[in-house]
Amino acid sequence: MTSVIDFWGPVSNFGIPVAAVLDTQKSPDLISGQMTGALCIYSATFMRYSLAVTPQNYLLFACHFVNECAQLTQGYRYLSYHNWGGKEKMDLEKGVETAKAKIEKVEDKVKSAVSK
Repeated sequence: MTSVIDFWGPVSNFGIPVAAVLDTQKSPDLISGQMTGALCIYSATFMRYSLAVTPQNYLLFACHFVNECAQLTQGYRYLSYHNWGGKEKMDLEKGVETAKAKIEKVEDKVKSAVSK
């Protein structure tokens, strides 16, 4: 019976790291720094726990290892966006794109006026 639980527990737990990996593709302004820190501690704790029990649960370890890596990535993205100028850079890039779009509209108007 325990072998079934040792397998399905970590397998069902893989929803957390899968969601974390998918979240790495979303905008960094959506990241919660406190939740990311809590999940880093959680995963590190259970990585240790999965190797401390007998028998060692390598599937649970793999699950929390993937989550730890994803959360560390999210933590870096959070710090980069909020503390290391990422927000300002993103705003600047949006401004440049807006300016390019307006310049293209003006170019079209000028071309149509010249061709008349």
